[in-house]
Amino acid sequence: MNRALFSEYRSMYSSDREHPTVIRIRIRMRDLIDPDCMREAVDTTMARYPYFCVALEKDEENHWIYTDNDRPVVISRSLSGVELNSEASHYHLIAFSWQDNWIIMDVSHAMTDGTGAYEIVRTFLYYYCSRRYHAAVSAEGVRLAGEEIKAEEWDDPMRMATALPAPPRVDYPATINPIAAAHLEEDTARTVYSIAVDEKEFMRFNIENDGSPATMIALLLSRAFARLYPDREDVIRVTLALNQRGALGVPAAHQSLVGGVFLEYKDAMKDWPLERQATAYRGMVFAQTRDEVVLAGVASMKGINQMLMSKATDQERLGITNAIGEMTSRIVTATVSYVGKAGFRDSEDYIRDFRLWTSGAGSSLLLEVSAVGGRFTIDFIQPFSSPVYVNAFLAELEEQAIRYDLQDVMPLDLPNVRLPWTE
Repeated sequence: MNRALFSEYRSMYSSDREHPTVIRIRIRMRDLIDPDCMREAVDTTMARYPYFCVALEKDEENHWIYTDNDRPVVISRSLSGVELNSEASHYHLIAFSWQDNWIIMDVSHAMTDGTGAYEIVRTFLYYYCSRRYHAAVSAEGVRLAGEEIKAEEWDDPMRMATALPAPPRVDYPATINPIAAAHLEEDTARTVYSIAVDEKEFMRFNIENDGSPATMIALLLSRAFARLYPDREDVIRVTLALNQRGALGVPAAHQSLVGGVFLEYKDAMKDWPLERQATAYRGMVFAQTRDEVVLAGVASMKGINQMLMSKATDQERLGITNAIGEMTSRIVTATVSYVGKAGFRDSEDYIRDFRLWTSGAGSSLLLEVSAVGGRFTIDFIQPFSSPVYVNAFLAELEEQAIRYDLQDVMPLDLPNVRLPWTE
């Protein structure tokens, strides 16, 4: 069965070899990986998600379509994985890999977002841990093979959305460019700093200061920039990734449905107590997460995808997405993305570490926050290796007496998605 793409267009045309739009989930298990158990778990999991078992093609009108792909989803023995949408991945846009006690899942960000990726991982962990440990793992909240798959999971809500509010025209003043501000133009080694904090301790800190995990992390990062650049002329603007499913009324949709909430650190805020600053940020979040505001964002994204589809060539579409990327770099200092508590339940007993990586937008920073196994892991993803911003952020944690563990520093290794412009 062929299915036309729609919400995927912008993310797909944003992908290149230097910045592939791929979600990579890295899970370090308690014990060495059993490849037989993994093969069975992947096959059973993918039977539950047929809309991810597809190949990417173009129709006669140069529009992208999905076609059914019956070849097995690839499992490779490596930490690098395989190129997606290639022979190495059996032309799937999802693949798994493993080495020692690490499991890795790669999936095209055009297909889904962190919320959708968590659903796949939740199912996979249920099947893998059940067999690997001969354990009675709870199936509560897990999508299981053999159950009815509702139309809501398949259908693209952005494409079907009608009567959306008109997106407002807003001229945002320029934001601090992390690369230019720190003179890092020659430092192009994309890097991930992984920071872990105790979940209970950090939640207690949030409650005491009228914050929430993502909002507080955004605030601490904003304060770090404010201290680094006290005489700045450009603004500090951090975006919170926003799940649009609630406003669209489609909680089970699998597509990538991510909007954004802009949090701007005002000069007047620097002398306020932390709690008052957090309250101000939460007020900004509240104002921008009302359904009509979120749906206006959906309308904007829908318009972009319609414009991309109207173009006759890949080069025209690339020109539009490149211009959007340049604009994003001008108005966003950093993005904080937090899907929410993972809810892997019993499977978390067998997990030692959990990371989520993807490419940030342009020159901005990206902080991917995961809550698994009793701690928050903040993957601080940046398009350079310098620790200038990480160190400033860690100094904010230290000032608030938040204990942390800098677990490791690694190159940002994401597989390519083979597309005509990335070959």
